[in-house]
Amino acid sequence: MTYRRLGARGPQVSAIGLGCMGMSWAYGPTDESEAMATLHEAIDLGINFLDTAEVYGPFTNEQLVGRAIRDRRDRVVLATKYGFKINEKGGIVGADSRPEHIKEVADASLRRLGVDHIDLFYQHRVDPNVPIEDAVGAMAELVQAGKVRHLGLSEASPQTLHRASAVHPITALQSEYSLFERGVEREILPTCRELGIGFVPYSPLGRGLLTGRAPRAEGLAADDFRRNYPRFQGENYDRNQKLVDAIRSLADRKNATPGQLALAWLLHQGDDIVPIPGTKRRTYLRENAGAADLALTPEDLAWLDDQVPEGSAAGERYPAAAMKLIDR
Repeated sequence: MTYRRLGARGPQVSAIGLGCMGMSWAYGPTDESEAMATLHEAIDLGINFLDTAEVYGPFTNEQLVGRAIRDRRDRVVLATKYGFKINEKGGIVGADSRPEHIKEVADASLRRLGVDHIDLFYQHRVDPNVPIEDAVGAMAELVQAGKVRHLGLSEASPQTLHRASAVHPITALQSEYSLFERGVEREILPTCRELGIGFVPYSPLGRGLLTGRAPRAEGLAADDFRRNYPRFQGENYDRNQKLVDAIRSLADRKNATPGQLALAWLLHQGDDIVPIPGTKRRTYLRENAGAADLALTPEDLAWLDDQVPEGSAAGERYPAAAMKLIDR
């Protein structure tokens, strides 16, 4: 595994990280023993950047990750997130970045993870009811207290990034970025580079669509969130599969899978980019890790830009309610 520095002053992390959400939540049935084995193998492969959040489960994913790293904490750069109001039934009932809530979540996350500090603490979504200066100010106090090492934001606009950075250095922005979702290239990535903020693409495989293995919505498990996602439905799914077929044609020529090609494309967009593909199985973990070794030529990159241009994916990336939580 190769490594990259996250942001101008951040930690060294594996070029490909591991998103842990699906091990506990959102993508159908889970298997804790396989998830634990996947986490352990990731660390053995040199994947040291693990991403979780309080809302995954909620809470159970942090507990799982905490158990997995208990005897190997020094080999892991651990990222987690706050930012939602969660009711007694585990439902998300809005954003919550009140300073007192941030500190409560940090303490609870530390307990669930079983660690004495969080390496990278993200605001999961920008709270329109709390000035970003107040939220980052509370996060900065956690750094001063030794509970957090680095700060991050997720799905933040350029304006929010500037305002946040004026309070405390922001190490990373986590936002969706893939061959199917390239909107960040217009303003957000340039802003990150101006401010020395590393970029962490989540859903770098289009929630599985870019692997070529994801079924249409009705073929997913009843508790799989993707059943409600527009890109998995009807004609949108069919149109997106045609794009994946094009990607597969180049992947075949490179002796790679479509997913590996999609991850390699992201890695070639800049040394400041560290994708975190999620998986709950060792087989797919190994496949994703192999993307770090896949070299693409300028001709390959130009071909992909031609075959899968910005805006070519059919359907919104989230249902309408979730889109309202994106800072613009």
